Amino acid sequence: MPRLPAGFLKMRVTLRVLSGPYSGREFVFDQHDTFLIGRAESAHLYLPEDRFFSRHHCLLEIAPPRCFLRDLGSTNGTIVNGRKVQEAFLRSGDRIQGGQTLLEVEVHGDEGAAAADESERETQNLSRPSIVVVECANCSRREHTEAATPDETLTFLCEDCREELRRQPQPIPGYETIRVLGRGGMGCVTLSREENSGRMVAIKTLLPEVAVSNQSLRRFMREIEVAAALDHPNIVRFLDRGTAKGAIYLVTEYVDGTDAARLADANGGRLPLREAIDIVMQSLDALAYAHDKGYIHRDIKESNILISGTSPNVTAKLTDFGLAKSFTQSGMSGITMVGDMAGTFAYMPPEQIKDFRNVRPTSDIYAIGMTAYSLLAGDVALDISPQANVAETVKAIFEKPIIPLRQRSPDTPERVAEVVERALTKDPGQRWQSATAMRNALNWAVS
Repeated sequence: MPRLPAGFLKMRVTLRVLSGPYSGREFVFDQHDTFLIGRAESAHLYLPEDRFFSRHHCLLEIAPPRCFLRDLGSTNGTIVNGRKVQEAFLRSGDRIQGGQTLLEVEVHGDEGAAAADESERETQNLSRPSIVVVECANCSRREHTEAATPDETLTFLCEDCREELRRQPQPIPGYETIRVLGRGGMGCVTLSREENSGRMVAIKTLLPEVAVSNQSLRRFMREIEVAAALDHPNIVRFLDRGTAKGAIYLVTEYVDGTDAARLADANGGRLPLREAIDIVMQSLDALAYAHDKGYIHRDIKESNILISGTSPNVTAKLTDFGLAKSFTQSGMSGITMVGDMAGTFAYMPPEQIKDFRNVRPTSDIYAIGMTAYSLLAGDVALDISPQANVAETVKAIFEKPIIPLRQRSPDTPERVAEVVERALTKDPGQRWQSATAMRNALNWAVS
């Protein structure tokens, strides 16, 4: 691996196995990733002979320099530094133990730093992240945070400003704010008027959860610019993007209507068969187009399908194409498993939780299948309670069979249920292999 330019130090997290079947092995992470430990073959640290571990024992989410561990309802619990924990932020030197296996966490710098001799590491302080003072881009409050290098330029919003901007977003230069359309974990969406043209647009404000480098911001903007090339009648178009006082804003076309989640809520939690299938088929048209061009959505759910018109003449448009991936991999999302994220995880297939950086179109097929199920049945296909937390949801995704659609929605035709349930198969190879194939099957099922 070539040395990085002078003055640049890439953050990495290493999980080093100190004892057990994998003793001496290291798992190195230099970008946002997940790491699954357990007796299941799908685990990254696969421990089939150690009965201490459950099949899916615990899951780590790593966003260098941060590392977060969540126990997945294991029988014997997850031990960190000699103490059983349900969840924990891990720091350099922390140890995870179970059965014969002992792992140690280390946060450090680039490949060159790891190879440097001890005196060089001490004089250059390359073995640990630098603690720097950052200033909130909105209110100028100062806080300490970790950075790859002491002179790295970081954009930062303090917690109070993030909360305030979620409640009341600031106007974006060149746009007049009309009203707030919705709020979410990353920020909020407003209806605005473009001052030069007078056209109505939607502006999504994204609020980074952690201090991020200017390099990460530029990478995020480049990825969004690439996604803006998608041009399809069932995909919401990106129009503009930028930053303002630490917040990132994305300007898209305004869809005058609602989203599929709210539409279902207004109808008692579920939609009539024909209306639900029409929305799903239009979404599959959008996916077929995007997949053909190499794009994967990664975050399909009812709230990300915007609806205009009234039945039977509705238009469905997928929004936020690729946004979840870009926001997460740029490092701006922080750790996503913290907080009440069970609802979001419920739409993810097993392979996306295990390796969300390398998902394929069949992962979108699973998510649109879960969306179709929910629109028809008023609930997700997993055997979990409405109050299920992330650990319970992830365990159900990996280990529990789905509840048959007709068990929750007896009036759904058997052929439709078969199409939807095939999309929800845990094995990606057994799902519909293309959005077009699933769309054609649904069209046949309701004809």
